[in-house]
Amino acid sequence: MRRGGMAGIWSRFCQDRRAVAGLCILVAEILCVLLLPPLMGLEPNVTDRSAGFWAAPSAAHWLGTDDVGRDLFARLVCGGRISLLVGFAAAGISVAVGVPLGLLAGYRRGAWEFWIMRCADVVQSFPSIVLVLCLVAMVGASVWNIILVIGLLGWTSIARLVYGNTLSIREKEYILAVRALGGSTATILRRNVLPNAVAPVWAALALRVGRAILSESSLSFLGVGIRTPQASWGNMIQYATNPVVFAGKPWVWIPPSICIVVTVFCLQFIGDGLRDSMDPKWVRTAGMAESRGVCHETPEELTQVEHCAVETEEPDGRVCAFGRKRMKTHHLT
Repeated sequence: MRRGGMAGIWSRFCQDRRAVAGLCILVAEILCVLLLPPLMGLEPNVTDRSAGFWAAPSAAHWLGTDDVGRDLFARLVCGGRISLLVGFAAAGISVAVGVPLGLLAGYRRGAWEFWIMRCADVVQSFPSIVLVLCLVAMVGASVWNIILVIGLLGWTSIARLVYGNTLSIREKEYILAVRALGGSTATILRRNVLPNAVAPVWAALALRVGRAILSESSLSFLGVGIRTPQASWGNMIQYATNPVVFAGKPWVWIPPSICIVVTVFCLQFIGDGLRDSMDPKWVRTAGMAESRGVCHETPEELTQVEHCAVETEEPDGRVCAFGRKRMKTHHLT
């Protein structure tokens, strides 16, 4: 993608306040989980016997301690590393598998299209959480096994997205011209189809990261994901299965729950912002709710609306203009 195109995408992305706020929060979150442990000397697996078990929040332990006296704040920060690692790594695997398969199915058609799309149908026909549970139980509940399972099962949505874009791109005039000049299939896919078909994948990637984090949290909450003593946001929420902890010690399970919710919402906002910035024609319902209208008494006074404008003439001769950006009024003579 050219620098001018990237600058335009970034400019449109920065106009979405929710997306910018989500990006800032996510970057701050990543910096915290990476820098706070070495800077503050946080040890997630060290037991503080002087503080005791299930200690309430204090100056020494900001979020209290767990059932064996480990600092919950240290486990929250270090557990964020694992949850974010699973999310980003699994999403990367899904893209690495789904993009090539989608390109082949959309461009080669025929048997490639049939077998790849039917495999995607088979994978998507099973409830995802049940399939992940079965595979993790078979291969083991280590971090990298969970990343591989979630990543390899998430390729179908990416492949379908690239497949649909490739179907429309393969019939474009410039593709036909390259094909007529003798370009090989590999060259056409790499230099002409891929740069145009993969742009919407960036928006789907952010949503894929959020789904992977939720999948890991669900597995850990059910006891088949990341297991103690290794910390993750999911297995910290597992403490809430104890009725005594759930009712009497909310500081144990509420912070990791908030972290998961905030992270997933930030990724959702970032994905929406990337989608809109890469496709300016897309108008969200929220954006349409911000539309404003100005009516003028006579046709001689006409309102010009920047970016998006719709003009209608009323039966009484008034001209109405509706838009979502600034409006300029011109007097026609």
